[in-house]
Amino acid sequence: MTTLRGFTTVTFFADDLDAARAWYTSVFEQEPYFVRDGAYLEWRVGDHQHEFGLLNSAYAPHRHTGEATGAIIYWAVDDAEAAYQRLLGLGATPHDKPVERGPGYVTASVLDPFGNILGVMRNQHYDDVLALSSPERQDQRGR
Repeated sequence: MTTLRGFTTVTFFADDLDAARAWYTSVFEQEPYFVRDGAYLEWRVGDHQHEFGLLNSAYAPHRHTGEATGAIIYWAVDDAEAAYQRLLGLGATPHDKPVERGPGYVTASVLDPFGNILGVMRNQHYDDVLALSSPERQDQRGR
């Protein structure tokens, strides 16, 4: 039996990879760690160093239209409203304004300047799992 163990890389597409690199370098506040000139860029982001890739649209396995389509990947944030406003300030456009989905759960999404949907989410479950994996928590379980 094959078990899905977690996301390894989220890949977005851009026709202008140089502009996308500049924009996402601002979003992540760091340069990509892997660069294949003119084709692909990759960052490691967040608490678990998840991989975020940008692929030149010319190499996409399907047609990239620049219109909002497909799945929305939500990145965990401490404050969805603040993250949403920051992304708008960096040049994204609104996709779905912040909405409380229940206590401890707020989602929002924007369109990046290249037509990809970028979601942010205040997610209590994420915080709970992160707390369980903290070194302090692991020490408590091992005693």
